[in-house]
Amino acid sequence: MQVHVRDDRNRVITFSHAPKRVVSLVPSDTLNVEAVGGKSALVGRTDYCDAPNIPSVGGTKNPRLDDIIALEPDLVIANQEENTRSDLETLAQRGVRVLVSFPKRVAEGLAHLARLARVFRTEGDVTVKDLIKRGYDAHHRAEEARKTLEPVSAFLPIWMDPLMTIHGATFISDMLDLCGAQNVFADRERRYPLAADLGTRTPIDPGQRDVRYPRVTREEVVSRAPRIVILPDEPHPFSEADAGVFRELLPHAIVHRTDGKDLCWYGARSVDGIDRTREMIRELEGRAPRTRPSA
Repeated sequence: MQVHVRDDRNRVITFSHAPKRVVSLVPSDTLNVEAVGGKSALVGRTDYCDAPNIPSVGGTKNPRLDDIIALEPDLVIANQEENTRSDLETLAQRGVRVLVSFPKRVAEGLAHLARLARVFRTEGDVTVKDLIKRGYDAHHRAEEARKTLEPVSAFLPIWMDPLMTIHGATFISDMLDLCGAQNVFADRERRYPLAADLGTRTPIDPGQRDVRYPRVTREEVVSRAPRIVILPDEPHPFSEADAGVFRELLPHAIVHRTDGKDLCWYGARSVDGIDRTREMIRELEGRAPRTRPSA
């Protein structure tokens, strides 16, 4: 029986059987494939995937395309944000089937996990069904709790130099919001060129460029007065020295370093990651000041 799925580039992909040779170009998807029972099909992964026994084909932004082709995959799993368009187009032109994901919401990541279960024909497996159900149950609990609480204002940078953060239309921002934290830069789009992003030039039309990861000044961060600052260890490995910079910049805020996977790995990681993130935010909120510091 054929299975038809629509990827996040709105392309219908048909599978006559479960993939037998898969290359994952996204760390969270390597975990997702394993979670839905497709581990034995994985023949390639990136340097950043937690799968040491599977050969690496390079980084997410610079995979070795010839190595991927040599593995003769019947499916490459990619992400519109993590991987470059030119690489994916080259693979497609060379006859490789590519499934592209692009979840911007936690629920979309869970839906992608369910989509992969269909691709691997494991959606009826009791363990897989329970995994997906637990994810949706955790999401529902968080949604219900979110209705009754006032979110704590939060700043979450994703890079230190230049200082970059997240717009509201990102997976990380949605995870924060779902779990009880309000991203203080949810309304802040990236402006082009760099001088415009830093407020010293009139911005130009961004065209098709991504505006969801603004570069911000430290003055902007101070003006937004977050009560908590969350420093994930990926995509940038924020250090204790970085934490010290933010403690000095925002002396009334709680600054916390954490594992970034719960915040940015979509799908299987979110199943338990939602509850862990809710617990983290509740603990930080309890320590954070409730009033904005005076000037």
